[in-house]
Amino acid sequence: MAKSDIYLTGVERSFGIDEIIVSKTDTKGRIIYANEVFLRMAGYSEAEILNQPHSIIRHPDMPRCVFKLLWDTIETGKEIFAYVKNRAKNGDHYWVLAHVTPTFDKAGNIVSYHSNRRSPRREAIEKAEGLYKQLLAIEQGHDDRKKGMEAAFQAVVATLQNAGVPYDEFVFSL
Repeated sequence: MAKSDIYLTGVERSFGIDEIIVSKTDTKGRIIYANEVFLRMAGYSEAEILNQPHSIIRHPDMPRCVFKLLWDTIETGKEIFAYVKNRAKNGDHYWVLAHVTPTFDKAGNIVSYHSNRRSPRREAIEKAEGLYKQLLAIEQGHDDRKKGMEAAFQAVVATLQNAGVPYDEFVFSL
């Protein structure tokens, strides 16, 4: 079944506040490790998920500009925190507070990315959801997908500049 064929159930999954979803990807974003919590929440077996693009769990409610910001940050060797709405294999969804970090070899080259995801606070999800709806509307307001994503990305940059905080501080203020 193609990713685009997955039905959205509207059912939200949750995981324990003491649980951590862990995954690791290569530098192209293909999954090279997923822990049991990841597999359970995403609804995939290890055989189904390994070597697949991490975007296999991307929910269509997530604005692409958030992932542009994430990739732009981690590719420079910095860590990032972000609220993300993911889609399980069966169409359910689940929210996470993701902490994504690059992994370096002895020469200082990025060789992979590591992500730990925790269960977010409900109030933060509501705030993130409101912002993401605005960003998604900007993205979808353009005929050209790339121009839409860039316009939404500029809206994020402007929001951060107006707030006078870096992205991580903004995320923790939600």
